[in-house]
Amino acid sequence: MRHALVTGGAGFIGSHLVDRLLLEGCRVTVVDNARRRDHGQYTEVEADIRELDTLRSRLDGSFDVIVHLAARTGEKASIEDPLGFQEVNVRGTHNLLEVAREWGVKQFVFASSSSVYGMNPRMPWREEDTALLPISPDASTKACGELLGHVYSHLYGIRFVALRLFTVYGPRQRPDQAIHKFARRMLASKPIELFGKGQTRRDYTYVGDVVDGIRAAMEYGDLPYEVINLGTNQTISLCEMIVTLERALGVTAAIDRLPEQPGDVPQTWAQISKAQRLLGYHPRTSFAVGVARFAAWLSTQVDRDLQALNEALCEPGSHSRASLISASAGRAEQGPETGEP
Repeated sequence: MRHALVTGGAGFIGSHLVDRLLLEGCRVTVVDNARRRDHGQYTEVEADIRELDTLRSRLDGSFDVIVHLAARTGEKASIEDPLGFQEVNVRGTHNLLEVAREWGVKQFVFASSSSVYGMNPRMPWREEDTALLPISPDASTKACGELLGHVYSHLYGIRFVALRLFTVYGPRQRPDQAIHKFARRMLASKPIELFGKGQTRRDYTYVGDVVDGIRAAMEYGDLPYEVINLGTNQTISLCEMIVTLERALGVTAAIDRLPEQPGDVPQTWAQISKAQRLLGYHPRTSFAVGVARFAAWLSTQVDRDLQALNEALCEPGSHSRASLISASAGRAEQGPETGEP
């Protein structure tokens, strides 16, 4: 692999993928909104994926593969702004496929989502089951992206690999995602919001395992169009997730129970035999180990936040550690609206 274009490469999943590619000696160009690193094989281009002419003018097209991770994400946010999600996720994906066609890029890896299965009752979810029943605008945009990929694969010979990602977590996770948001509030001695009875279940997938799958998909060379689940084939309930966080953080969560959210599916569960067969994908990180790694990373972030808040807001010793963490948690919860899935 000589040169990869990674959209959303400064974000959660994208930054881990870029780390891997640079370690392997690949040349990487990232489309994102902020420069994050200094490396001889790394180039970052600030561009809006909704603007086709900007992509054409700012990128030279000399790519062997495009990995498209940039997107707006979140069921609740998409219900509040469905047209905004359509613009970024559908138009943005269409623009990337169009420049891939113009540049002659023959490998395109797309970050789809388990949310496209929606209310499909047949568990675990299998790629060959065509009954996609999305229940949020966010999920519908991912389904649209998969269909656009099929069109461009059929018409223009672009190999398109859609990876349906199942609840990715780990270090650098966005602060608006559940594990990160819960952990911040727990450390700040604030209650966490528990929607419903806490029995919703998710197939939590560690970011390092997901990067293994993405990296393999970049090299996939068989059929021109594939849809592949990247999960663990195991499910964890919301209550079990909270208990695992409590153990990793050494704190007890206070619970604020609320009604179930619209657009939230009761369970996600990946059948991963196809990923194992086609990509050699074998997730190795247990949920307990992955959460412990996340907690260790978060501890360094909290310490950094505490130092900054001490310097900016108060004299040493005038505020308690809990109050400073609380301020940090409040700031973290104002997380970005854009990023990868």
